Amino acid sequence: MFDGLTGKLGGIFDRLKKRGALSEADVAAALREVRVALLEADVALPVVKDFITKVQEKAVGESVLRSVTPGQQVIKIVHDELVALLGGQLTDSLPHTNPPTIILMVGLQGSGKTTTSGKLAKRFIEKERKKVLLASLDTRRPAAQEQLEILAKQVGAGSLPIIPGQLPLDIIARALSAAKLEGYDILILDTAGRLAIDEELMSEIAAVKAKAQPHDVLLVADAMTGQDAVNVAKAFHDRVAVTGIVLTRVDGDARGGAALSMRQITGQPIKWLGVGEKMGGLEPFHPDRLAGRILGMGDVVSMVERAMETIDKDEAEKMAAKFQSGGAFTLEDMLGQMRQIKRMGGMSGLMNFLPGVAKIKDQLAKANVNENMIARQEAIILSMTKAERRDPELIKARRKQRIAAGSGTEVSEVNKLLKQYEQMRDMMKQMQKMQKSGGFGSLLGKLPPGLMPGGFGR
Repeated sequence: MFDGLTGKLGGIFDRLKKRGALSEADVAAALREVRVALLEADVALPVVKDFITKVQEKAVGESVLRSVTPGQQVIKIVHDELVALLGGQLTDSLPHTNPPTIILMVGLQGSGKTTTSGKLAKRFIEKERKKVLLASLDTRRPAAQEQLEILAKQVGAGSLPIIPGQLPLDIIARALSAAKLEGYDILILDTAGRLAIDEELMSEIAAVKAKAQPHDVLLVADAMTGQDAVNVAKAFHDRVAVTGIVLTRVDGDARGGAALSMRQITGQPIKWLGVGEKMGGLEPFHPDRLAGRILGMGDVVSMVERAMETIDKDEAEKMAAKFQSGGAFTLEDMLGQMRQIKRMGGMSGLMNFLPGVAKIKDQLAKANVNENMIARQEAIILSMTKAERRDPELIKARRKQRIAAGSGTEVSEVNKLLKQYEQMRDMMKQMQKMQKSGGFGSLLGKLPPGLMPGGFGR
């Protein structure tokens, strides 16, 4: 998300930082470019106007223009205003109420309400140790109730039994009773949607809200909706008083204007970001971190958090013990690192968290850094015998041909992987030596160019 905006803003601010001094005309010219970049990213015009006005008022002050680093000061002002536009601080995702806490999911058909309901349940169960009940009020879409029932089983949540032909208001009464009697902490109600906003949909949602009396009304919206996101947000907020927003498919939209527009139009916080179809693909929304990513500053904190959530602790401990004892780095270890990268969202997902990556996206594309390459390298290692993975010296010409045939690759790709493995093995040996001598600082300059786990680079 925001790839296009990040690239454009990066170019604008790079030019700004190169100037030793700034005039009001320089700031005005830069902000005109920022305005165009925001509009091209599908941010709503009223939101853009308000944002630019606020930035300009602060950026043309004497303290900024006479500063030693005026360009950096302007960027900080833009960053701070982006944080404010996105909602300021992280919002508490779960209202503090007597159980059961009732969460009503609303939105258009296809926005991802049902999948998001399952993701929320999984997160509340695993992170907050809550007992969650899922209930579908969608009696219109074929198999919608069965879909939610399946997701409930996947994530370990309770599911309200389906009674064919029962109307949404009757389902609510049954769900509320079950949640109280069976001691559930949270009840998530998944409502029906439409392909477009109409009076019938709004009337039904309003009646559902009146009956359920939810503590939280979450608007689930597709980040790829673009300019129409404003109309969707306003329509739902006017009728049911949305208390929070969940943006789905944020990994599929390079513009991201919906995030900036919906928060401003409703005045309600974005609480969650949905990434991918897997049940673990739901992240709390951090305005300050996303602002940093938009401006190309990266988000290392989120990357570390994702690593902590996805890392295989047993595997990591074994690797650490092996490293400390001076054990040899094998192709099995390399395979484990590749799989760790995949669990963290793959290379494309990780790069979005790194500072300055937007400036080298073209070079990365030319270097063929993609998920398909990881899959091919994984296939090569899996086509080897256990003996070959532990002792790559066994892999001569005939074995390379067999491995290439078994993995659907070329012998040249097998050779490239083995070369990258050798570089990683040598690096591990150097690190072990540095550990014994008491320092790692001088090692950094000795790393082979482009060397990363999985062989990303040359």
